[in-house]
Amino acid sequence: MNGRRDDRTIALQGLPVEAGAATPGCLMGPAALRTAGLPTMLRELGHRVEDHGDLAPPAPVALDLAAGARCHRLPEIAGWTRAIHDRAHALLRDDALPVFLGGDHSLSFGTVSAVARHCRRNGRRPVVLWLDAHADFNTPETSPSGNMHGMPAAFLTGDPSLRPLLGDRDFLPLAPADLHLFGLRSIDAEERRLLGRSGVDTIDMRRIDEFGVAVLMRRLLDRIASRDIHLHVSLDLDFLDPSVAPGVGTSVPGGATYREAHLIMELLHESGLVASVDIVELNPFLDERGRSARVLAELTASLFGRTVLDRRPEEDNR
Repeated sequence: MNGRRDDRTIALQGLPVEAGAATPGCLMGPAALRTAGLPTMLRELGHRVEDHGDLAPPAPVALDLAAGARCHRLPEIAGWTRAIHDRAHALLRDDALPVFLGGDHSLSFGTVSAVARHCRRNGRRPVVLWLDAHADFNTPETSPSGNMHGMPAAFLTGDPSLRPLLGDRDFLPLAPADLHLFGLRSIDAEERRLLGRSGVDTIDMRRIDEFGVAVLMRRLLDRIASRDIHLHVSLDLDFLDPSVAPGVGTSVPGGATYREAHLIMELLHESGLVASVDIVELNPFLDERGRSARVLAELTASLFGRTVLDRRPEEDNR
């Protein structure tokens, strides 16, 4: 596996976006994660942490997409996408390890496109692990709702109808095989058709039920392990079962358990591959006394090395 870069500063960047979702409240997500103790947890693990606050809401951008396109609040999303892209690219250029605190999943239009741009200029291969109940592979023509948090995966793999979101910024789409959707259990009919012919790697809850998260995650990490990759993890709260984390507007029964999610984070940390992170779709307005925010903060701490006990290599061979 790739050598771990524990010397990098973790840069927390709040992205209070909710224009991509149907239910208001995601703009409170960054504040809830801080209140749940995320910066303190990371510092207690020995990491250098810089909290850059929240990105200010940008001006909307007038944008026309193709006829038949259905996109709610498109000017707001276009403004956010460009502002987030520029901010994310600046953090990456400064050699930080950015953790983007959302906000709905439309923020990934900007964060992952910045990762791809950064990788292109530095000779690295961008690989994205998308932990989500949904494929987010709709387009403006196929989306039943028009909510843009259901479209970033299509954009990131090159859907031409969404390319105007970034304006003239440099963006080379991900190779479909470098996008790994993990935990799927709710996909729209047209989205399913697009996804089936896309070449994107998909792991649904049926496969997780059959083989377990440890086997499937280790297989994935073994396949992508290389010194020249940049692994971006995009964690949507609805990846988790609603009984674990109810504070999300798009909950789907049958998601990952608390321990399954922590195991994934621990395996990702041990791989040494993670170079940037999205934490999205936390809606404190729908939460129960901060429960979901706390779970997400604890999962992020596991991603950066928090364990119950110190592990020794020989323990994995028993």
